[in-house]
Formats: sequence, structure tokens, C-alpha cells
Amino acid sequence: MATEQTRLNGIERKKIFTGICLALLPTAFSFILVSNILNQLKTEFILTNADVGYIGGAALWGMSISLLTIGPLLEKIGLKNATKGAFIGHLSGVTLFLVAYFFAGDPSAFWILFAGAIGMGFGNGMIEVAGNPLTAALYPDNKTTKLNHFHGFYMGGLVLGGLLGWGMAQIGDIGSIYVGHWTAQMALVYVPILVYGWLLFPRKFPQTETAAAGIPIKEMFRYTFTNAGVLGLILLMMFTLAMEMGPMRWIPDVLQAAGLHGVLVLVWISGLMFLLRMFAGPFVEKFSPTGMLLGASFLTCIGLFMFSYVETEVLPLMIAGAFFAIGIAFFVPNMIGLMSERFPKAGSLGIVLLIGMGFVGGGGSNAIMGEIADSYLPDALNEQQTVSILQQVEDRFPEYVERAENAAGNREILAQLGYREADVSNVFEQAQAALAYFKENGEFDGTTTGNALRALIDSGIPQEQQLIQQASSVLRPADNYGGRMAFRWVAPIAFLAGIVFIVWFIRDQRRGGYKIERLEKREHQEISETL
Repeated sequence: MATEQTRLNGIERKKIFTGICLALLPTAFSFILVSNILNQLKTEFILTNADVGYIGGAALWGMSISLLTIGPLLEKIGLKNATKGAFIGHLSGVTLFLVAYFFAGDPSAFWILFAGAIGMGFGNGMIEVAGNPLTAALYPDNKTTKLNHFHGFYMGGLVLGGLLGWGMAQIGDIGSIYVGHWTAQMALVYVPILVYGWLLFPRKFPQTETAAAGIPIKEMFRYTFTNAGVLGLILLMMFTLAMEMGPMRWIPDVLQAAGLHGVLVLVWISGLMFLLRMFAGPFVEKFSPTGMLLGASFLTCIGLFMFSYVETEVLPLMIAGAFFAIGIAFFVPNMIGLMSERFPKAGSLGIVLLIGMGFVGGGGSNAIMGEIADSYLPDALNEQQTVSILQQVEDRFPEYVERAENAAGNREILAQLGYREADVSNVFEQAQAALAYFKENGEFDGTTTGNALRALIDSGIPQEQQLIQQASSVLRPADNYGGRMAFRWVAPIAFLAGIVFIVWFIRDQRRGGYKIERLEKREHQEISETL
């Protein structure tokens, strides 16, 4: 019995599962650490805000590439080869990032950093492509619980990576070494990469469930794209992940406006999600995935409504964060578990589409909530202070533009200036547009004015730190208010998702409870293990 629990047809199940869980740590580390070091990269490589934005976004592009191009081919590639692809992406991505250090001052440095971010994103996506079907194949009788554990490692990685990055920055120098430097922080990512490679690659991997059952790839594709339940679940995932990704853009701003440090925000929400996922087993057994998703939807709705009404009181905001974290903690792993247990014939394709389209919904919710928040921004802006800030930009920034233009191509002078022409031109143009709208209409346009103030804050011009501080003090409470109004508009969507899961849960109960669908191995089908 003990051997049976640790091995599945000669496969070392526990070691493989531990390895694939640890493979999520580079994803979490790269996400949080790249966010931490963007300002250092901007200063050291004299990058524009747009350059920094492209580097930060490249990781998501790399993830999308692997999900959409490699994911559908997983049955052909095999789980072990997909994991090797993740390792290569992670290792090459971090290495390229560090190699860029030697090209500071060369225009090629941006492209090396960009390629490194793409590589890390590709690795992150390949772990999602391989990890979810691998977990389902390793634990066919306990998929949802183990998927909660698997995704729990990502949240744990965010907490660990965030605390390590913050701690290194606080420590500063150790002898002649500055441990807070971006190269030291990025080098941390090597540790989990090498550990999961050491754990996984000597092992024999299982096949995906559909491959083991002998289901042809064409049949899997036909089933996935014609089954109403599969398509409906993918649509639901777009809404549930939107409830996670959209609000998470604004929650740190709301909590920080109440005086909480950004790292504490991360630890509080991500730490709760980590614990909930790691101890999800009894809840899955008692309530089933549909019951947990039902509860998650209503808890998310409650948390968002609480955020929308509480402005700065720390304790109520922490409670709202707890409701929200408890809700969204169970969305992704239980949705994947539901797809794998109720529609196993969709195989890895169904899981990849579920995750990929979920990210589409999440990205869309970011944009929608941003539009809603900006529409409320003028209601909370101090008119006199905002006009004064914009006028100062209009008066003083043409000189900065001229200096940057004259210094173009001269790295030493640009380093002394501390800014580039593209950034100061953007600040000047955005301020002009915001002032022109105000003068013509007698009121602010939320999007234009918000963009102008954010461009000024992001510019980080050393000579205008006082003005930047003024802009931040004006924008922060306005962003807080706009974000809270966006929560109020979005919360009902979580409630509607809950109604869908209520119907599903009741239907399951009427049919004798939640049932896991199993694939039967087809006879006379040649099957070979993925080695």
C-alpha cells in the first residue's frame, strides 16, 4: 500500500509533484522581483518609461506565447518535454537579464532585457501548460485538492520573493557588495530553477490522461470546441479571473492610502491565499468544487463591496482583504479541477484554453476598471492644486525637453540629467492636453488628467522631486476613490457568477452529489509512456 501511494506504475509521484510545485517559484519570483527592480533598470540603463513598461509586460507576452502555441500541442510533446521547455525558458531568461548588466550604455541592452523577460515569461507559461495536466495525471482521484496545493506554491512564492527582495533592499551593503542591486535580486531566481530541474529531470513522467486513455488528438479538439459545458466553463473562467486580476491592480493603492506598506499588502493577501490553497482538502471533500466556487463568488462580492465603502480605516480594509482573498484563492485551482474532473476528455487543451481565456478576461477587466476609476477621478481631485501642478509642468518642462534633446546619444550627460527626452516630452504633452481640456470645459477629464499626473510621477526627474511629491499627494486619494468606485461596479459580476454556481451545485445534489468523470482506457490502442 505504501509503495502504491508513492508510486504510480513506477512513477515517483511525490517527488514529481514536489518538483512541479517548486517550478512555480521562478514564476512568482520573476513576477515580484522584476516589479521591484524596474526603477533600478530605468536609472542604470537610462530607459524611458515606455521601455520599462515593455520589459515589465514582456513576461506576460512570453507566457501567452507558450500557452497559445505550445499548450494545444502538449499531447504530442509530452509532459516531460514541456517541463524541459519551461526550464530552458527560465534559465535562459534569467541569464539574459543578468548578461544585460555588461551592456549598460549600449542600445542593445534594452533588447537583451526584453528577450530575458520574454524567456522568463515563456518558462512561466510552460509550467502552467505542463503543471496542471501533470497534477491531474498524478492524482486522478484527488485532482482538485492537489491543484489547490499546486497553485498555492505560486502565492507562497510571491510572499517569499517579495520579502526577500524587500529585505535585500533594506540590508543594502554587505562589505563591498550591494545585495539590493537588481543583479543580486534576479540571481535569486536561479535557486528554485536549479532545484526543480534536479528533482524532475531524472524521473519518469506519466502520460496525460487523454493519451493514457488512447483518445486521439483530433477527437480531443473536436470534443473541446463542440461541448457546451466546456465552452461555458471557459466563459465563466474569463469572469472569475477578471474578479481576481482587475481588483488586484487597485487594492494595493487602496490599502497603501490607509498607511499600509506595499509588502504588507502582498503578505496579507498572498499569504492568506497560500494558506487557504494548501489546506483546501477538507473543503473540497465537504463542499465539492462547485460548492467552493459558489462560496468563493459571494465572498469575493462581499470583499469588493467592503473595499468600495471603506476609505482609510485599516482594520475594516484588512477584513475586506480577507474576504476578497478567501474568495479569489479558490477560483483558479477549482475551475481547473472542475474542467479536469467533469470534462476529462477535453484534456490538456481544455485546461490551456481555460487558463488562456481567463487571462484575456483578466486583462480586459484591468482596462475596464481603469476606465471606471478614471471617470470618477475628477470628483476627488483638488482643482486648485491640480491646475497649479499642470501649469508648473507647462512652464518648466520645455527646458528639460531641450536639455534632453541636446544630450541625445551622450550617455554621461544623460546620466547626469537623470531623464530622457521621451519621458519629459510625454509629461509636457500630457499636461498640455489636460490643461487645454480644463480651460475649454471648466472641468477635468479623468483619463487625460490622471495620465498627466502619473507621467509626472513616473518620470522621477531629480530636479522636480517636490513637484512630483505634490502630484502624488493629489493623485493618491483620487486614485483611491476611483478604484473604490470601480470595485462597486464590478462586485455584482461576482454575484452573478455565484448564481451560476448555485444552479450547478443544486443540479449536482439532485443527481446524487458531485461526480468525477473518468476516462476508460481504450483497447487495442498502442500507448507508450512519455519518458
